[in-house]
Amino acid sequence: MPEELTRVVLDESQIPTHWYNLLVDFPEPLPPHLHPGTKEPVGPDDLAPLFPVGLIAQEVSDERFIEIPERVREIYKTWRPSPLVRARNLEKVLGTPARIYYKYEGSSPVGSHKPNTAVAQAYYNHLDGVKKVTTETGAGQWGSSLAMACAMFDMTCEVWQVAASYESKPYRRMMIETYGSTIHSSPSELTESGRQMREQFPGTTGSLGMAVSEAVEAAATDPEARYALGSVLNHVMLHQTVIGEEVLKQLAIFGETQADVVFGCAGGGSNLAGLTFPLLRENLDGNTTSRLVAVEPEACPSLTKGTYEYDHGDVAGLTPLMKMYTLGRDFVPDPIHAGGLRYHAMSPMVSHAVHLGLMEALAIGQDEAFEAGVIFARAEGLIPAPESTHAIAGAVREAKRLAETGEEKSILIGLSGNGVLDLPAYADHLAGQGN
Repeated sequence: MPEELTRVVLDESQIPTHWYNLLVDFPEPLPPHLHPGTKEPVGPDDLAPLFPVGLIAQEVSDERFIEIPERVREIYKTWRPSPLVRARNLEKVLGTPARIYYKYEGSSPVGSHKPNTAVAQAYYNHLDGVKKVTTETGAGQWGSSLAMACAMFDMTCEVWQVAASYESKPYRRMMIETYGSTIHSSPSELTESGRQMREQFPGTTGSLGMAVSEAVEAAATDPEARYALGSVLNHVMLHQTVIGEEVLKQLAIFGETQADVVFGCAGGGSNLAGLTFPLLRENLDGNTTSRLVAVEPEACPSLTKGTYEYDHGDVAGLTPLMKMYTLGRDFVPDPIHAGGLRYHAMSPMVSHAVHLGLMEALAIGQDEAFEAGVIFARAEGLIPAPESTHAIAGAVREAKRLAETGEEKSILIGLSGNGVLDLPAYADHLAGQGN
């Protein structure tokens, strides 16, 4: 193994040329999305009022690999390939024999993995002549990513942000406005679903499910607009697989035959899917035996305490019914700092993988997650996003276990973004810890 390597960045010519579609490789077919009214499988005509043709085709595609449009790939070059880093200092701090790596998605213009799908979704909407898209956002990574992408394709974007994050994360709000988009606190008085939720949940701090309802309603009632979702749906998982495809090449350069244990944070599932689905393909093909672990917050534990059943992706029940792990669409999680993980359910594809035993799930509390984030920052110099600290916490647990057993395994962390715009959350944690 080349011990001198600490950071591997591929040449931009090695940016993946295709997205990977796990739908084709599931041992059992993914249950179809159902129409909220008829309860029959949704067809292209049902989705046409919300999504462009290209994305609808990807949602149900039976192609194993889907070519990335050249225009999208050219934009990816702005920040991709992203680095895979050996966390040598963290290994020393933890006193572990484990080799710890992290795939860093915070080098994108907005500081997270979300542009991987935002650019693709903006591109396909642009192809269809769409001039406006609506969306929801939690912590703001997705909203700022779509705002950036829409600016690149000369489209307008209207964002509904969960109220808790709208108030606590003003800089992402400013970022969204700088890109030329409009942003509202959710639930709002601007939509029928928003007004109903404010009446049903007085004083609510909002949730992603509420914001989804407002964004879907806004698109459905405006013939000029379409809706874009930052997680959950199959085509979003697809676009994010550029992460894992790069990882496979980078691990090989490090001299690793596989990542023995992989940790990714899990809210709606997009970062986790992007990191793990290509690795899961290698498992299914018999090439590797990686353990894949989804790490979710204890405050919103859809995978570990939810039920695997059909549910809506939003509070108002406007979206199709999807088979997924869910806490119920009326579930409103506590306003934790990891706003991007405050979703009542989980991507149907991630849910299916967990249900089939292809992936594990772990819930971690906010204090443990932030403590791991601080340990990581002090060791590696990089302050991770609150969402990413959950994956780091899972990895820290495993590294400490390996320190006790003496096993020399490789650990891979999905570091979905940086925490530069989340510093008030760290301030709250440090104040509570007396640090």
